[in-house]
Amino acid sequence: MLYVIGLGLGDEKDITLKGLEAVKKCEKVYIEAYTSLLSFGLSSEGLSSLEKLYGRSVMLADREMVEERADDILNEALVTSVAFLVVGDPFGATTHTDLVVRAKRLGVKVKVVHNASVMNAIGICGLQLYRYGETVSIPFFTETWRPDSFYEKIQRNRTLGLHTLCLLDIRVKEPSLESLCRGKKQYEPPRYMTINTGIEQLLEIEHARGESAYSKETTCVGFARIGSEDQMVVAGPMKELLTIDFGAPLHCLVIVGKTHPVEEEMLDFYTNDGESLRKKTNGHE
Repeated sequence: MLYVIGLGLGDEKDITLKGLEAVKKCEKVYIEAYTSLLSFGLSSEGLSSLEKLYGRSVMLADREMVEERADDILNEALVTSVAFLVVGDPFGATTHTDLVVRAKRLGVKVKVVHNASVMNAIGICGLQLYRYGETVSIPFFTETWRPDSFYEKIQRNRTLGLHTLCLLDIRVKEPSLESLCRGKKQYEPPRYMTINTGIEQLLEIEHARGESAYSKETTCVGFARIGSEDQMVVAGPMKELLTIDFGAPLHCLVIVGKTHPVEEEMLDFYTNDGESLRKKTNGHE
């Protein structure tokens, strides 16, 4: 049996009772460690907190293990109970869908335990969840790679008056390009995109494209460590969010579309200076 269990967003205590019961049934417990992170990151102290609560050893499953050696996990699940822990909800990343598909093809029984994810936790800012368009991912730019495929999606959402959730890049245990060229993997230090970097890259692409999908005056909401005790939520124009230190990861960003008066009233609680966003944007989109 393969249990795919959502952990929620904060710390080890965010697991559901149903999820905790499932973990305690399992002989092997893996935690996926590259599409998202709990508040304690990948620290040994954090893993110890998980192990103490679960009463089980917890093994880190990095991208390499999940995408290249998933069959090892699934073969174990053919003969014993295995838990695969996912920060947020199990189906918040396509990798986990692929794992379930492969399990079913091998004849492994699968049980899923859902939990909160960033996709619904962003509702705290007051923007109504059914008024969101397609979610986009913003990858780290390099000197030779500056993709802009997210631009059309944001543009389409804003044309329809919809909000856009921008998921900001996480790079954990990524091999460096130089080491791949040498044929011997060496891994880069972990990197987590900040809201500031995300906005800088968004504005760079807008400047290059010049199609006015958004601007430095566009109202956005920045979220840091959402679901944690010290979460931070700030609403304001892009140019203002650029000046704010949002602190430790993880970060994400929402580009605001057309708003209902109730949404606007709630957003005003999250402005940096308490000033109404309707006055602050002064007619700008």
